[in-house]
Amino acid sequence: MATDEINKEPGQKQPSKGRREALKTLATVPVLGALAYGVYKKQKQERTGRNIPDIFPVSKEGASFLEPAADGKQIRLGIIGFGIRGKQLLRAAGFAEPSWIDSMIEGNKNNRNDNRYQQYLEQDDLNVVVNGVCDIFDVYSEDAVLAGSNINKEGSNGKYGKAPKRYRHYKELLAADDIDAVIIATPDHWHSTMTIDAARAGKHVYVEKPLSWTVPETYEVRKVVKETSIVFQLGHQGRQTDCYQKAAEIIGKGLLGPVNLIEVCTNRNSPNGAWVYDIIEGASPQTIDWKQFEGDPERIKEYTDYMMKYGLERYIGPEDRSKFSLERFFRWRCWWDYSTGLSGDLLTHEYDAVNQIMKVGIPHSATSSGGVYFFKDGRTVPDVLRTTFEFPDQNMTMLYSATLASSRNRGKVFMGHDASMEVSNILEVTVDGDSTRYAEKIRQGIIPTEDPFYTYVPGQNSSDSVTSPTELYFAKRGLLYTYVNGKRYDTTHLHIREWLECIRQGKTPSCDIDQAFEEAMTAHMGTRAYLEGRTIYWDKDKEEIVRGELS
Repeated sequence: MATDEINKEPGQKQPSKGRREALKTLATVPVLGALAYGVYKKQKQERTGRNIPDIFPVSKEGASFLEPAADGKQIRLGIIGFGIRGKQLLRAAGFAEPSWIDSMIEGNKNNRNDNRYQQYLEQDDLNVVVNGVCDIFDVYSEDAVLAGSNINKEGSNGKYGKAPKRYRHYKELLAADDIDAVIIATPDHWHSTMTIDAARAGKHVYVEKPLSWTVPETYEVRKVVKETSIVFQLGHQGRQTDCYQKAAEIIGKGLLGPVNLIEVCTNRNSPNGAWVYDIIEGASPQTIDWKQFEGDPERIKEYTDYMMKYGLERYIGPEDRSKFSLERFFRWRCWWDYSTGLSGDLLTHEYDAVNQIMKVGIPHSATSSGGVYFFKDGRTVPDVLRTTFEFPDQNMTMLYSATLASSRNRGKVFMGHDASMEVSNILEVTVDGDSTRYAEKIRQGIIPTEDPFYTYVPGQNSSDSVTSPTELYFAKRGLLYTYVNGKRYDTTHLHIREWLECIRQGKTPSCDIDQAFEEAMTAHMGTRAYLEGRTIYWDKDKEEIVRGELS
């Protein structure tokens, strides 16, 4: 049987050969193809959504965000860590390296749909100044100084402002009188230590996820942040994603029925996606402060004591921490000596989305399995992981599965008795054929059960421009951009903006220290379950991790 016959729906008239060829041609033209897809989506929504207001009462409004104060004072920033994420965070605050601007301008010349530079120029002015930068790699520090002085958002031949001061040690930056708040984008094993020191120095903190590297420091950082009353934001920019806020509304109204199973995932398939990052030219023992990179001695002792106590020496890196290594410096995520692995680096994005949407809190238990199955490069963290989190108080299980050697696309799926919801950069709700709530409408043929009944596309009207598999991964999950009143925004920009406005307005950010504590403990439970080969439990009354029997 011909392919066209196989694909033909019952009662559908087969297009002529000429029209089939025209459709094939249309599909090869990116812009027209996008337009055609947009028309299809609009028709589909109109076709399936005629009775939505009565049957599926969701609001038409998009996400709501904290608006900037009209008379907000200027905030003086410092940044600690200017690697991959540090650069992205400072751009989100309005300061980019001139070389990056050059590449964006060139990208637009080569592809008129690549509008990243224009979107960067259209970011809100956050009324901040960068007064201090710190990175232990000279090349990164020099880049940070250039970015911080690039007040006009120009390329290599631009006119720059006053250069921020470069600090060799982060504690020197924290002691500066002309810095109000800091952005921390260092390796995982420094997050809590630097946050604690910054809070004690009276600086407001935006720190990248995860909150902590070890369990003991998780309690300490929460205590210090609360005692000092600084404004704290953890770097989960998904808090600004329109689809997540719409999903929370749908869950809150009970439109899915009781949700008993959630599946979230990580799928990547490239060395970059598996943290095998480039080794930057100019890196050497002379340009990198390796002693400072090693970590805080107190945290290292916590980590080592835990590994030794439970016979996990095999997960400690084969090399001495004091031995200089370019691979370890640029690819630190591959070793438990500095990293929190898949749980802390990528599961936390998925968990925080679920926690934002359903307010699940810390799970009752975690059970994990996996291993290093593809990237046999000496890493100690797994490249395949599966973790089951149980929430018996909510009659629910959350499954996390990850592979760094397959790019099969999978979204977040919330499975309810009456409908399932898949959330990524769009949101789709499909009614269950055995639903109780919608049974009569299904019988009447008003609600379809084979295709999504409700689709939410938050204002997307331009082509995506991503430059790596990692960017594509985050774009599909709505973690690169979202839409506010029809305008496209970088979610990281909105997350930084929210933090700054909370400093100005005396408010609490969406991913505050309490949300961060829940994220950190959940990730630690998943990690410890993997390392120890047993189910790990959470005693919510004592706020302690409890070990189960070995599996």
